[in-house]
Amino acid sequence: MAAGNIHRKGRRSLSAFAAGAALWLAAGAARAQDLPRNEPAPGGVAVLALPARAARPRVSFQGRPVMVVRHQGRWYAVVGIPLSVKPGPESLRLNDHHTLRFEVAAKTYPSQHITIKNRHMVNPTPAELIRIHRDRVRIDKAVTHWTDRADVPVRLAMPVHGPLSSTFGLRRYFNGEPRAPHSGWDIAVPAGTPIHAPAAGTVVLTGDFFFDGNMVAIDHGQGLVTLYAHIHRIKVHRGEAVKAGQVIGTVGRTGRATGPHLHWGVSLNDARVDPALFVTDAPVAAR
Repeated sequence: MAAGNIHRKGRRSLSAFAAGAALWLAAGAARAQDLPRNEPAPGGVAVLALPARAARPRVSFQGRPVMVVRHQGRWYAVVGIPLSVKPGPESLRLNDHHTLRFEVAAKTYPSQHITIKNRHMVNPTPAELIRIHRDRVRIDKAVTHWTDRADVPVRLAMPVHGPLSSTFGLRRYFNGEPRAPHSGWDIAVPAGTPIHAPAAGTVVLTGDFFFDGNMVAIDHGQGLVTLYAHIHRIKVHRGEAVKAGQVIGTVGRTGRATGPHLHWGVSLNDARVDPALFVTDAPVAAR
């Protein structure tokens, strides 16, 4: 989630989708503004047409409930695929007794090397590790929050506008040490820039965290949660209903950050997924 002192290497590739992709969202079956982009790969989203039925089916993936939305008279499952999932066959559970199989395509992400002057942000002390664990428990509770609403806003506006200093999925190295892949976008904008809610929802988390600094999480319904880190000043409170475009805070450099920027993450059924699949005006990466 840090910005600055960056060196990238590697290239991105996405294998061709497997045969039998009739289960995938066919081209033209949905308009871009109605469903996220279908990219069934680690860190991506699978949009799957479900068997015809009148009532909304219950769907789960890896034991977690999955978003189901109605589009053009048919039910679709919108499934977040964790970065840790290996390419190959996977399956959904429908109404606890039917199985719907699909294929996860291969995808590779570039690498990113970042230099952090504060060594504790790379190798925390035992006391700091205790705090980090407490932080993780709170964040996990937020991203697994489930609100059963039918009108989920699956197309998102940008919370701020600026170039990307770090893209999603980067294999990250802090001071030469490997760490978890980057779970969102870092958007390079000046300190104090207003951060806008990309869609309506309810604030399920606010607070000060070791790595993420001042942070907000918004629940948009059916497992879609957006996260905002390194905030300077938070302008909402937990439990508050926010409208699309509402200012939720201002950009800062709190937590593990080498400069002012917004880290924006999108979580779907507790899988961090590429925000590019939900927005129509994605920014370009900074050079």
